[in-house]
Amino acid sequence: MTKSESHKRAQRKAAGKAGATEAALSGDRRLDAITASKGRATEVERSGRSEALEKAVRRLAASGAGQRVLQVPNDDMDAAADAMRKAGVPGTVKNLSGTRRRSVRKK
Repeated sequence: MTKSESHKRAQRKAAGKAGATEAALSGDRRLDAITASKGRATEVERSGRSEALEKAVRRLAASGAGQRVLQVPNDDMDAAADAMRKAGVPGTVKNLSGTRRRSVRKK
């Protein structure tokens, strides 16, 4: 399925000027965005489905980046934080516009 314009915009913004979108991961997977220094990995998940959130969290964990960001619509921030906590992946949950953020610690 093709990505929406808002999804692509969030990917480009997260990657920064020299970063990459659609960065390759092992197992034929792709990460939405990673900065040039490979320090911050970002996944954008707009569906709000718990299965999709869990898959996005697993991709973030596999990225190996020090900072992991899961970007979701405002209404899905609680579910995204729960998915990160459940998977034991520390990081940040942000809304799509970047006006709200929530830190998630490891269990």
